Amino acid sequence: MEDSPLWSRRGFLGMGVGVLGAAGLAACGDTAETPAGVVPEVPKELLDAAASLKGSSMGMLSQKLYSTAANEALDASIKKFADSTGTKIENSLVQADAGDVVAKIHAEVEGGVARDLAFMTDSRFVAQFQALGDLEDVTDVVEALTAKYGEPCAEAKNFCVFDGKWYAIPYHFIGIGSFLRKDWMQEKGIAPKDVYTWEELRDLCLEISDPAKRRFGWGMTVNRSGDANGLIEALINSYGGAIATNDGKKVTFNSPETVQAVTFLGDVYTNPKYKSMLPPGVASWTDTSNNENWLAGVLGYTRNSFSVYADSKTKKNPVYGNTHVFSDCVGPATDKSLLLGQSQGFTIFKGAKNAELAKLVAQYLVTAPALVGVAKEAPGLALPAWEKVWDADPFFAGGDPAFPMLRNMSQQPLPLKTKNGLSFPQKASAGQQAVVAAYVLTDMMQQVVQGAAPAQAVTAAHAKMVQIFAQQGLPQ
Repeated sequence: MEDSPLWSRRGFLGMGVGVLGAAGLAACGDTAETPAGVVPEVPKELLDAAASLKGSSMGMLSQKLYSTAANEALDASIKKFADSTGTKIENSLVQADAGDVVAKIHAEVEGGVARDLAFMTDSRFVAQFQALGDLEDVTDVVEALTAKYGEPCAEAKNFCVFDGKWYAIPYHFIGIGSFLRKDWMQEKGIAPKDVYTWEELRDLCLEISDPAKRRFGWGMTVNRSGDANGLIEALINSYGGAIATNDGKKVTFNSPETVQAVTFLGDVYTNPKYKSMLPPGVASWTDTSNNENWLAGVLGYTRNSFSVYADSKTKKNPVYGNTHVFSDCVGPATDKSLLLGQSQGFTIFKGAKNAELAKLVAQYLVTAPALVGVAKEAPGLALPAWEKVWDADPFFAGGDPAFPMLRNMSQQPLPLKTKNGLSFPQKASAGQQAVVAAYVLTDMMQQVVQGAAPAQAVTAAHAKMVQIFAQQGLPQ
């Protein structure tokens, strides 16, 4: 199969090709004290289970992590498994934010050329693949892992389970958070808090801004990007609006609560009062822009997966020591943050030529020895998805001050409810995931920024959502 710009071929790993260089193996140890360059051993039970598969091969897709070193650490673990079992594993990176990723993989499944195994963000993709009939039932693997490692992260039970069956194996938990420059706040005599309303955050961002010093408080865009999607949907949810009903079947976007939230967010980008807190070029930012500007030290606030936090720590950027981490903001409909985090889930595609080997690889990669190397290169971005894995390596317990907050997020009782009856996470919906992937939310906000009335933009977005839900087999 030919590569496209969406994929990045990693080559065959295993069968005596030799070990990766030291950079690729760094920090892949059994414990936090294991010397760099040591790759974790494969458990005997997995070696025994793979004995009959010696000489076989499989293809794998890995969702590209922001950290190159983390991608290399994953390759090191995959290669260790392949070398130890005498198998071949071809691992390719996939850029999940490319808009056609679901359509492309679905076409590969239908054409019988899909990789055997992939991991992708559960809340963004699994429901779409499952609705298309692209996934194998992996309940047997999840039950075996639960017996050994305890419960998986809470949100995965919503986004990976359909009709009582698991269609994705939780791999690692993705921390998501909000970040403020606490040194800028201290200069203004502002004490950090763990909870803010969106209005408080907006006003704080304005107060700590100083364009003359290249300090811009509000480090978020509403241009087409995953980060903008996350911001817009989170804010609307906290105001009591949602794309759909709790069962994920009926579009309910056009509501007074949604209009109120869109009005608030639109005002941030159009009211001259807030111009000084908006970074130059923010209207055309892409997914990496807020990361780059945060790491450059010119933003006072951003909201992101922990990729940006991880990068500041691993590269010893002074921004790391000046970062105040908090969960998310609350809105009129919420008393606490609705932030769930996300997890990467392993999926096995229909027609997989080596599903048995794929299941064993997944069971190896979720373990602490195999995961810790990735986690050290992406602190907070790649954390355990399983209860007992959290306690299996000292790094997960004490590797960073933010880890306890993220563990609580991953294991918090769900659902989280709003005052007007919404429950999060809502039931996994191919319609909702397709709406987000089509950038309906960001396109709506662009209309508002360009002068459309919020109510008008919400009405138009609702109509688009109805069409998309129908395309996903959910007629309205």
